[in-house]
Order: sequence, then structure tokens, then C-alpha cells
Amino acid sequence: MTNFFNNQNLVEIIWKWRKHFIVVGILAVVASTFFSSSIFIKPKYKSTAKIYPSNNIYVFSDESQSEQMLEIITALDIKLRVIDAFNLGDVYKISKKEPQYLTYMLAEFNDNVKFKKTEYETIEIQVLDTDPQRASNICDSIITFLDEKVRSMHRVKYEEVVRITKKDYSSLSHQIDSVEEKLNFLRKEYKIVDYSAQAEEITKGMVRVLAEQKKNTTGGKELEQWLKNFSEKGGEFVLLDQQQKLLVIQRSELKKILDEAISNATKKIIYGQRVQNPIPADKKSYPVRSIILLLSTLSALFVSLLVVLLIENKKNA
Repeated sequence: MTNFFNNQNLVEIIWKWRKHFIVVGILAVVASTFFSSSIFIKPKYKSTAKIYPSNNIYVFSDESQSEQMLEIITALDIKLRVIDAFNLGDVYKISKKEPQYLTYMLAEFNDNVKFKKTEYETIEIQVLDTDPQRASNICDSIITFLDEKVRSMHRVKYEEVVRITKKDYSSLSHQIDSVEEKLNFLRKEYKIVDYSAQAEEITKGMVRVLAEQKKNTTGGKELEQWLKNFSEKGGEFVLLDQQQKLLVIQRSELKKILDEAISNATKKIIYGQRVQNPIPADKKSYPVRSIILLLSTLSALFVSLLVVLLIENKKNA
């Protein structure tokens, strides 16, 4: 057989059997046309969408926002939501009673739904389906489910911030109330309201009293009592006053964080900016009949050629 291939003129053999090859080719074209028709292979329509990650997406690692979005959009829970939302088990003819239902469903889903990152950092979603409208709807729903998933991830994060911040805010408020209570006691019992201003005035008053030798007068005794109060409780008042101001500033900053976290936990943000919206296709994408016809015809002719060569080889043996 090797010698035959090396020494025989294939062109002559093909020409000799040309009528047979023509018949085989015609039959292959007719057969492949028939078997690639919608009777045997349901045509599928492609719907495509492109989304770009907004700056609102939360990056959990060193990956880029596009890579992070690709990880999220291909997550199992999103695929399962799509499968349930469109009853794809019925579409793909896979029964839920099937022991390996999930394995078969995901395999079929992954064959018909593709995700990829483009060179321009967008995420491209391609959906194939026998119904062009359903293909478009699936594409659109995937984007919606992506937004909801990222929003849920954000909500968990910010609700935790709200919980912790509320606890800290409440603790600071209690500390402020406690300090304020102590300050009110000093104001009432020791008549210390504004340490700096009062200390200055008391000092001036005592200088006048001493200069005018009125220490034993009612005014002098009152100034002396104030001076004693400031001497005993002035330092405590100053520390408490400073502590209160610092705590109020801290609480004010916490309030800003709390308000921002509450806002972020409740607001609805679009995380996947749509660069290209999906639309129902008006032309099938699968199967490509021209390729099927070409491959089928070439395969039939190649097999025919092998058969002819075997026949010729036996004749010449």
C-alpha cells in the first residue's frame, strides 16, 4: 500500500473515478443539507452585551475591577438564578429527577453562555438560545443579577460598618453624658463655668481686695471661697472640659461615617455600566451550514478516495 501511494498518480486515479466522486459529493451535500436543517438541529440565536465596571465596584483583592467583575459574574449562584428564572431545565430537556441534573445543566449552560474580558477591560456576555428573545432576556438578566449580587456584597460590608459604628457612637454618647453630668455638678456646687475667664477675673478681684484691705468683707470672703473652689476643682474641671470637647469631636466624626455607611447600605447603584445592550438577533448563529456542508463533503470525498485507492491497490496487486 505504501508503494502504491508513492508510485501511483493520484490525479489519474481521481480523473478515472471522477463520476463516482461527483456522485458522492452531490450525495454528501444533499445529506448534510438535510441533516443540518432545523428538523434535526434547532437553530440558535446569539445575543451579546458588553459592560464596563463602574468605580463603585468593591475590589476584594489585587485583581483589576474587570477581573473582579468577571469572577463575580461567573459565580455559581448567578448561573443558578438564570437557570431558575428561565426554566432552562425545560429548555435544555434535562429533568430535575436526573441524578446528575446540576452537572448536566451547568455543562449545557456553559456551552450556551460565555463570558470573557476584552482587550479594552470590558466584560462581554454572549448567550446562544433557540429563542432570540430569550437569548436577549438572559443576557439582560445576567447584568441585573450581577448588580444585585455586588449590591448585596456591599450591603453586608456597610451593614457591618453601621453595626460597629452605632455601638461606638452609643458608647461615646454615654461617655459625653457622664462627663457633662460631672461638669454640671462642678458648675452648680463650685460655681465654675468658664475656668479661664473666671480665673482671670477672680485673680483681678483678689488683687483689688488685698490692695484695698477688704479681705474680711462679704465680697472679699466670696472671692476667697471662689479661689478655694478653683484651687480644689479647677484642674478637674479643665480636664473634664477638654475631655468633653474631644469626645464631641470624635462623635461628630463617627456620625459622618455612620451616615455614609447607612446611605451606602441602602442606595441602589449600577455597578456594571452598559457599553452594549443585548438585542434579539434576527439571524441564526448556529449551526453554520456552510461549514457543515464543506466539512461533510470533504470528509465523504476523503473516505471515497481511500476506498478507491484500496480498490486500485487490489487490482494492481
